[in-house]
Amino acid sequence: MPFDTRIKVNTIRMLKRRDIPEGLWTKCEECTEIIYNKTLEEDQKICPKCDYHFTLSAPERISQLIDDGTFKEMSRELVSVDPLKFKGPKAYSAKLKEDQQATGLTDAVVTGEGLLYQKRVAIGVTDSRFIMGSMGSVVGEKLTCVIEHATRARLPLIIVSGSGGGARMYEGMLSLMQMAKTSQAIAKHHEAKLLYISVLTNPTMAGIMASFASLGDLIVAEPRALIGFTGPRVIEQTIRQKLPEGFQTSEFLLEHGMIDKIIHRKQLKPMLHQYISFLT
Repeated sequence: MPFDTRIKVNTIRMLKRRDIPEGLWTKCEECTEIIYNKTLEEDQKICPKCDYHFTLSAPERISQLIDDGTFKEMSRELVSVDPLKFKGPKAYSAKLKEDQQATGLTDAVVTGEGLLYQKRVAIGVTDSRFIMGSMGSVVGEKLTCVIEHATRARLPLIIVSGSGGGARMYEGMLSLMQMAKTSQAIAKHHEAKLLYISVLTNPTMAGIMASFASLGDLIVAEPRALIGFTGPRVIEQTIRQKLPEGFQTSEFLLEHGMIDKIIHRKQLKPMLHQYISFLT
């Protein structure tokens, strides 16, 4: 263990022995750097050592992209039900209540409109803290509503995807239907010759990636984001071959033409503003 890392680890142990409250430090998932939480928050949740982009909640993402005090949320009253009366280790209704209490959200997406550097935009952001950001009936309906609002109001549309759950299997076919439903709404927005920018973050997988997330006029991603349909471990087990290094990262997808650009989180808002200014 490097000398400076030993100092940090020993310091944290000493602080714990002095009954300092827990939750003041975070370990980087990429390089294991120990980061003071206040420093991490001030730096937009980016590791100061290795530049790893931590996952952001939907409210945090909206706060970073939309001008202060201008965001107007839509469809917050929509709440998922349990159409299949799903039973497992935990009932679907219990899981919904648990994640609603933990996140303060009604479901796995926040939608609305606001100003981005004084330009009016419609925006949707999925949140991986809520059942892995999976798309059930309510997520599909909220996204469809904001897409249709953007079409009627002739607004540029931004959807920030961070979903490791894809379609929400608790709802069966009703969940899978949302892939076609959101894609159809995007097609109408495109027919109206309006701009849609899809922003892919870590992770964007499965039914989300197979529907609206891959349909942007521009598709951009954060660095080192995991993007794909099925996870690399499942693919390797299925095809019985070793995948290329970096497979399904945003860098790999950029090299192979799947996305248009990788944008650092600190540059995302100004770059989105430039795209909207040039293309609308």
